[in-house]
Amino acid sequence: MEDVYIKMQNTFVKMQDNVYYSRAMWSFDVIMESILYSKGHVNEAYVATESEKGGEAEKTAENGSIKENAEGGEVDDRPTWSNGMEFLMSCISMSVGLGNIWRFPFTAYENGGGAFLIPYIIVLFIVGKPMYFMEMVLGQFSSRNNVRVWVVTPAMKGIGFGQLLATACIVSYYASLMALTLFYLIQSFKPVLPWTVCLEEWKPECYSASEAGQEGVEGNVSSSELYFLKEVLREYDDIDNGIGVPDWRLTLCLFGAWVGIFLVMVRGVKSSGKAAYFLALFPYVIMIVLLVRAATLEGAVDGILFFISPEWSELLNPKVWYAAVTQAFFSLSVCIGAIIMFSSYNQFTHNVYRDSMIVTTMDTFTSLLAGFTIFGILGNLAHEKGEKDIGKVIGAGGTGLAFISYPDAIAKFEGAPQVFSVLFFLMLFVLGLGSAVSLQSAIVTVLADHYRKTMRYWQVSLIACTAGFLIGLIYVTPGGQFILTLVDKFGGTFLILGMAIAEIAGIFWFYGLEDFCEDLEFMTGRKISVYWRWCWGVITPLMMWFVFLYGFINDEPLKYGSKEMPVSAHASGWTLLVIGLLQIPIWAFVSFVRNKEGTWLQTVRKCFRSSPKWGPKDPKIRQEWVTFKEELRKERDSLGYGRLRHILSSLNGSYRRGK
Repeated sequence: MEDVYIKMQNTFVKMQDNVYYSRAMWSFDVIMESILYSKGHVNEAYVATESEKGGEAEKTAENGSIKENAEGGEVDDRPTWSNGMEFLMSCISMSVGLGNIWRFPFTAYENGGGAFLIPYIIVLFIVGKPMYFMEMVLGQFSSRNNVRVWVVTPAMKGIGFGQLLATACIVSYYASLMALTLFYLIQSFKPVLPWTVCLEEWKPECYSASEAGQEGVEGNVSSSELYFLKEVLREYDDIDNGIGVPDWRLTLCLFGAWVGIFLVMVRGVKSSGKAAYFLALFPYVIMIVLLVRAATLEGAVDGILFFISPEWSELLNPKVWYAAVTQAFFSLSVCIGAIIMFSSYNQFTHNVYRDSMIVTTMDTFTSLLAGFTIFGILGNLAHEKGEKDIGKVIGAGGTGLAFISYPDAIAKFEGAPQVFSVLFFLMLFVLGLGSAVSLQSAIVTVLADHYRKTMRYWQVSLIACTAGFLIGLIYVTPGGQFILTLVDKFGGTFLILGMAIAEIAGIFWFYGLEDFCEDLEFMTGRKISVYWRWCWGVITPLMMWFVFLYGFINDEPLKYGSKEMPVSAHASGWTLLVIGLLQIPIWAFVSFVRNKEGTWLQTVRKCFRSSPKWGPKDPKIRQEWVTFKEELRKERDSLGYGRLRHILSSLNGSYRRGK
């Protein structure tokens, strides 16, 4: 029976001149493989071994079930977005977050003002957009999370786990920032904003934020700054003797933040997709209201001009380009697994190119909008103080900008400052919630896909959110901001940059630029331009290597404000980074052991080539893709190009020119 089947199969192969024959071939295969498999026969050319299947054929009530078919494809009823708009809104809420409000304006100011916008936009086009588009393609094409997607290059599976660690680092302190925002939001409902009042123990150095710039005001430290450091954080001068115990008020706010994250993502894309409309659009309503209000304040124009006025000499400063890349990564949320995770729930034919362009453009627009709003407010603050140099009223960046400078400015609003305070901190909380949900969903999706046979999605979410809350307690201690600064540098910056370089190498250098472009062309039906090819193959990798090496070479002892970190803190940070980077060689070794075949060189080659499980999960689409790839491979082989000619043809797209 098996011999007859093979002969009939060969006949069909000879007839495969177009996609319709491939569909007939697939139907024929499914029927015959079912008959042969039921009788104990296995055609080794078409059926994956049990070791290759691994844990893929698992079942869950909420995530759906997976069955591998004979061709290596998978019949997967994994949930998908209800519509494409939910996916787009989710991506916007993920990428447009706290970084646009409290990180971008200060980063721009520190790196040449308006001149920073030039390298930032350049970086957006040669790093941000290519990376964002690539990750959307990977997720949608494979319908896999950021760990399982590495069947494309099994030896590089450690990238997924390294990104998982980086994501856990970011979401842990992101939730703590949401806790601070929630605390300020609650305080904003009081008849008198508490950060506008100087407590007795703060005098005589304190002056009221609401009276700044008025005659007769004494003191040199704003009540907003003292309120944040002494009343909210109750911060230590250093952490040489430890970080202290969690503050009960901030602990309750942290718990509230994690409850919000859990409720939004409790049912996966079914719940987060619906919430995405509010999470993505509501902040823009408040931002526009604040911008209109800021533009009507005296001195606002001076603040905005200060923000966009360029210092051209800074364009030649490598530090500015380093800041532009790190800001783009932080803002767009690339290389942390969330984009791959979200797009893995898409329909195979979804227009992922359009969405990636919309999201990356919206992110930049939001950063500029936030910059105009914030510096308009700071311009008014400088005007009230009689300061000509607006830089002197900015104070600290990061959390200091969000919880000192902004409240300081809001306190100066005439007429119901509480209203604007509520709006501002509600906006920050919603922005943080949207980003935190996406980050946490990336972690939960990996765990839920792995444990789908024994646990429901909501159970995994509950466990992961509880763990996140417990880990986050470290940030609501008197030394918590020291730890946040440490984790942000090593786990949220260096580790992500390292994973980004490895991700680019795994896809475009090991799997192959031409193969990836062919997969993308098959999925989208559009030719891949030279712009994308050169960015993915040359420009983006070189830029990433430059930034990564520059960061290491020019690394300075870490400080929180003006306070230096102890040696133990530096050791902890480097340990965190090394653990993340070691995931790549560790899982490469595991792949070599699992796929040992023939000589050592043969094993290495096998591990750096795509697994039989790589490709579309839908069996019908998969068979069409296999036929498509085989035809293109035959065309390439017939040209007989050498390695160098092949690389140039891949970069220039000459293989597909005129096709």
